Amino acid sequence: MTIPEIGCVFIALLGLSGVVLSRNLLMKIVGLDVMNTGVISLFVVLSSRSGDNVPILTEGASSYAHPVPQAVIVTAIVIGFAILAISLVYAMILVQRLRSVDTERLEEESGG
Repeated sequence: MTIPEIGCVFIALLGLSGVVLSRNLLMKIVGLDVMNTGVISLFVVLSSRSGDNVPILTEGASSYAHPVPQAVIVTAIVIGFAILAISLVYAMILVQRLRSVDTERLEEESGG
């Protein structure tokens, strides 16, 4: 693994630890977004190639990124943003109704 790949995995694991270890609902959502960013960054790093022949430009181009993984990553970014927005709205509704961001207290008050 290269240094950028290790950095992306570290960011994803940092987000995962935020989701698992935090009791604050908003911090769990932020951790989910950090984890999403780390995974997307890892895919971008893995999809970049160096030393291959560029299919369109032939002079002076030494590295390129394959367009299909880039399209998948753009889709993942949009889906991640939508999930983040819906999660924040749902968290805002929960906080307004139950007056707490502590997940254990939210589970007790909601009957779960």
